[in-house]
Amino acid sequence: MSPSGRPQPLSLMFLLGMGMASERINCPSRCSCQYLEVNCTGQQLQEFPVDIPLDTRQLILAANNVSYLPAVELSFLADLVYLDCSKNLLGDDLDFTFIGVAKLVYLDLSFNNLTQITFSTFSHLLSLVVLKISDNPNLVAIEKDAFANNTWLRHLDVSRTGLTFLDTSTIRDLPNLRFLGLSDNLWHCNCSFLDFITWMTESNVRFPDANNITCYTPEGLRALRIPAVEAQLHFSCLTQLYKQDYVFLCFVGFCIFLAGTVTAWLSGVCAVIYEIHASKGEEEEEEEEDEE
Repeated sequence: MSPSGRPQPLSLMFLLGMGMASERINCPSRCSCQYLEVNCTGQQLQEFPVDIPLDTRQLILAANNVSYLPAVELSFLADLVYLDCSKNLLGDDLDFTFIGVAKLVYLDLSFNNLTQITFSTFSHLLSLVVLKISDNPNLVAIEKDAFANNTWLRHLDVSRTGLTFLDTSTIRDLPNLRFLGLSDNLWHCNCSFLDFITWMTESNVRFPDANNITCYTPEGLRALRIPAVEAQLHFSCLTQLYKQDYVFLCFVGFCIFLAGTVTAWLSGVCAVIYEIHASKGEEEEEEEEDEE
């Protein structure tokens, strides 16, 4: 220490080195850390890393073997805005996982083993802008209100999943949505899906890779681009009668026929009775006249 109280260059370097060492101690094993960022890409991690600095804003766990995200450990990262968990083994247990990271803006869960998305999966992510859940081949269901709280969602990608149906209200009620990935799914283009197809043709949302947004079933529409089948579905859905429709119409027709027959029979009976009474009345009048 100099008489002026300022540290000598050697002491200053020592203090800086201690600070850098402290930062390295707080960095998870096999991960690299920069200012507010932790990157653990491709480190063959089996579990969520420990010792993540609490002020981390960006966490990258891509290309590992993580099968579970602990909600408690995540909740310690209250300032997290960017989370990349793509190419892992995450499955069905994501409900309430993100309850403690309400500031999250970017979330990538692509290339995992998700099978369904419920309201509880992302309901606490009120600031979410980008959500990637593409390339989850076992993802077969997204609940109708799954994104009800994610009103800031601008970019949503559900391409290359096992989805066959998506309720129109699930997407239509996202006022800020501008990008929607739907390609290479197993869309079932029936009358129930017509409302969603109509929304696609009328919305201002951008659909990347539009040439691969095609029908998978029924057989007659396979490989046809979804917007192109709208007119065909309109015609078939408005004019097509199913087996139960024919049964119903036959039942209604039979009821009408039976009602008409019964009505005609009753009318005939009434007419006959009236004629009988009328003829008796005339005979009685003639008898009275003869007696007089």
